[in-house]
Amino acid sequence: MILNIILSILVCVGLIYLMEKYIPLKFNPSISIFLWVVILFLGYNLYKSIIGPVEFNQVKRIRYAKVIENLKDIRISELAYQEIEGKFSGNFDSLIQFIDTAKFAITQRRDTSYADVERNRAFGLDAQKGGYYIEEIIVDTLRFASVKDSLFGDSDRYKTMMYIPDVDNKEITEGSKFELQAGKFEKNDVFYSVFEASVAKRLLLSDQDTDLIYQEEQLVSVDGINGPTVRVGTMKDIDTGGNWPKLYDSPKQ
Repeated sequence: MILNIILSILVCVGLIYLMEKYIPLKFNPSISIFLWVVILFLGYNLYKSIIGPVEFNQVKRIRYAKVIENLKDIRISELAYQEIEGKFSGNFDSLIQFIDTAKFAITQRRDTSYADVERNRAFGLDAQKGGYYIEEIIVDTLRFASVKDSLFGDSDRYKTMMYIPDVDNKEITEGSKFELQAGKFEKNDVFYSVFEASVAKRLLLSDQDTDLIYQEEQLVSVDGINGPTVRVGTMKDIDTGGNWPKLYDSPKQ
């Protein structure tokens, strides 16, 4: 596209030169003005074709960063839900209720062993002289801790984590939510609990250039967010990670 615009500008400049040389003067002003308007129009398109992708990348990174912060909160909430409930949640209301009411069990694991009386008696062995022992791991529950306090402290941001944050796009209505799914994924004849929370790139960038949006949806890069959505988790594999690169994570995360 850029090459075509440059060629068009050169053609117009060439036409102006030929016109001034071969076309009668009485026709020069109107044709010259028309060609200069065309040159200015093409020049503006050339500028947009160069600066457009730069501005688009700036916009998408800002919007993606806001969205990813909410997706991270959804992920830690889902992991806590699975730890206690044994599965992931596909419903935001139940997930929030869980955070408000559930408690983690704070446990301590310790090893213990004791003489296997029956085997020692059967073989005539002395437990203190090479007899059989049974080894066990004992898990003691020390106390319980609130899931909310453990994950979010004094913040109540989990109550709004399901909403697509304000990304300066008027086409996204207030209250628009991420898509949340949960279910089972079969691998090697074993069913695993999986979840996915996502939002379409096309929705986040709907006020941007359509050609650039299409290119973004087809993106395959180690430094970009691949695919048509920004998501955490997936229904197609055993994976609770996000599909964004490390540049969206702090060193601590």
